[in-house]
Amino acid sequence: MTTGRESLTEPTTDLVWIPAQTTLLGSEQHYAEEGPVRSVETPGFWIQSHQVTNDQFAQFVSATNYVTVAERAPNPADFPDAPPENLVPGSMVFQRTAGPVDLRHLNLWWHWTPGACWNHPRGPRSSLRGRENHPVVHVAYEDAEAYAAWAGLALPTEAEWETAARGGLSGAAYTWGDEPEQPGKRLANYWHGEFPYLPETGYGTTKPVGSFPPNGYGLYDMAGNVWEWTSDWYGADRSTQSCCAADSYDPNQPQFQIGRKVIKGGSFLCADSYCMRYRPAARRPQMVDTGMSHIGFRCVKRP
Repeated sequence: MTTGRESLTEPTTDLVWIPAQTTLLGSEQHYAEEGPVRSVETPGFWIQSHQVTNDQFAQFVSATNYVTVAERAPNPADFPDAPPENLVPGSMVFQRTAGPVDLRHLNLWWHWTPGACWNHPRGPRSSLRGRENHPVVHVAYEDAEAYAAWAGLALPTEAEWETAARGGLSGAAYTWGDEPEQPGKRLANYWHGEFPYLPETGYGTTKPVGSFPPNGYGLYDMAGNVWEWTSDWYGADRSTQSCCAADSYDPNQPQFQIGRKVIKGGSFLCADSYCMRYRPAARRPQMVDTGMSHIGFRCVKRP
């Protein structure tokens, strides 16, 4: 287990081998987009045991002078209805509410924050001090892809990610088995307490990678901490895998012609009362140009 003072400096030193196998992926017990359950054959591959950290991403930026999407001004053509003051570099930052709110309205706890980016995760006056070994956040899809290419790695497919997350427990509800987390037994960094205003002590934010027990393959934070990018375009369910960006556009927001990739694993914001998506089968769409304060990634290496 790592601590906030330790550093995982080399992106290829924490790779874990996932053997070739046939695994039951998906679920028909929770959210519609998780089904149908299907048997998937996945060749063997290596995957990082931890989410990519701020320290690792900083080394990539230092070596390449890379500028993340959140550090670039948005293209006005992509956001025709956005006010000019929002067309500046920035990202979406979670802010706890003062009390109970209507959970149908995400804008009550998500705020567009100018100046927020990977090394200023809460806004322009924040820093990474003391967070070097937390997972990097505010990374858009192309940022994660650029890091992976630099490291000689790749982003996982949804099937690879979910196979690894299950830790050898085909069809299990959680990364650790079928039983929910029991009181007093901390198994993952998801929201404990009243969402989105009153987390229990020790929850409600990212944690250093490896702060919770690993799954059966020795992989940390496959449940919670931050959502993770995969390389698959999002389809409405497991039977409608999209082949390209256009197939993955959000039908409820036709004005945004922006592709959406599948993200997996849930985050520190997943609450049982609101978003029980820290399970291996869970999946969400994420526009490829948008990073947020609860989205990161890890990489794979294929033989």
